Amino acid sequence: MKPSLTRRHFLRSSTALIALPALESLGFRRFASAAAPVAPPKRLIFLGFGWGITTESWFPDIKNPGSDYEIPAGLAPLARHKADFSIVQGLCNKYSNEGHWGSTMWLTGANRFAEPGQNFHNSISADQVAAAKLGLSTRFASLQLNGAENAEASGHGPGLSMAWDISGKPIGGQKGPVEAFHRLFSKDTTPIEQQKAMLAQKRSVLDTVLGNARAMQRGLGKNDTAKLDEYFQGIRDIETRLNKDEQWIGVPQPNAPLPEPQPGLAGREEIKIMYDIILAAIQTDSTRVLTYRQPVSTLLTSLGIKVAPHDMSHYHSTLGEKLDASQRRDLTQSELLSSFIDKLKSTRESDGSRLFDHVALAYGSNIRTEHNLDNCPTLLTGGGAGIKLGHSIVTPKDTPLCNAWLTLLHGVGVKAERHGDSSGVLKELLA
Repeated sequence: MKPSLTRRHFLRSSTALIALPALESLGFRRFASAAAPVAPPKRLIFLGFGWGITTESWFPDIKNPGSDYEIPAGLAPLARHKADFSIVQGLCNKYSNEGHWGSTMWLTGANRFAEPGQNFHNSISADQVAAAKLGLSTRFASLQLNGAENAEASGHGPGLSMAWDISGKPIGGQKGPVEAFHRLFSKDTTPIEQQKAMLAQKRSVLDTVLGNARAMQRGLGKNDTAKLDEYFQGIRDIETRLNKDEQWIGVPQPNAPLPEPQPGLAGREEIKIMYDIILAAIQTDSTRVLTYRQPVSTLLTSLGIKVAPHDMSHYHSTLGEKLDASQRRDLTQSELLSSFIDKLKSTRESDGSRLFDHVALAYGSNIRTEHNLDNCPTLLTGGGAGIKLGHSIVTPKDTPLCNAWLTLLHGVGVKAERHGDSSGVLKELLA
């Protein structure tokens, strides 16, 4: 018969009293699953395109909001996912006034004339707000992916990607699938000691430049002081990147879960493989925040459409060939997005849940059609932000688009007080 012992029994000596461990003989059992499983991380993805959509066949009927709406023709390929995405109408960036800029201010909501005497100003984009928190433990705080073509040809406007830093300066990105693949998965064969020496040299140069800049700061006028402040912010950004590089020295790149893309992919095939690369980046936890500035010009070419993308967006002027091009563009983009959602749903996390359930994805443009910047096309999907899905949502006219971004940020755990010109979270999106 086992002695009647409890967890309160102790080992005693003349000078000490030590609690017994959880011995099996005392009735305790060790369970492999005792520790709570780590929940999969949240991810945030923005997929943007220029030149807008075909208004008449992309938006659901505004008179029939809710979950019983009829899928419009332009979104027909997404019908199997109807319960898992929402279309939001009535959103806009009130300061936008450039009908050729589909993504420059899309994620920022900035007023380009906010700085007196300057004809261009931008602010931080929603992805970078998220990256400041979600990117702390990944190799890349965020990834910026671009179509392998001229951005203006696809109606995106100025910028090196869709991302803008805290100073409103453009952030560069990878152009096309091959660049994106190598950024994620190419092995760095440089010896570790040499990598450390190279980083130390960069820091030395940075310290020298920073010291000289601070010495210049005394006696400068207001405008020059402001410019120098921007310069210092740039230095801080470089320091952040160097810190990240140091953190990952000696940690090998993950094995690629897909083959290296063939060079020269364009249009439809490029978008398809870029979606696979985004999926791979998330699977390997290389990053948790991504933007993809999609091609439109090469997409049309890949579909055999000879109408210029800008002319296509002005389909109201002649209908016919331009309207057909616009509608075919919408259908192809919807087909590609639908296939991507299929893959997010079929990919499993370590705990067996769907990757889809931990991703918040926004798909759209700052341009509706022609030069119209009202009612920005906005499709939201993924379970990562806990928003209402399966609905056609109609907001009051000119509701800030940044309200949607603020809602997504809160949903993935980034509790920003406001973003851009936001007036609050989008209550219509709350589940």
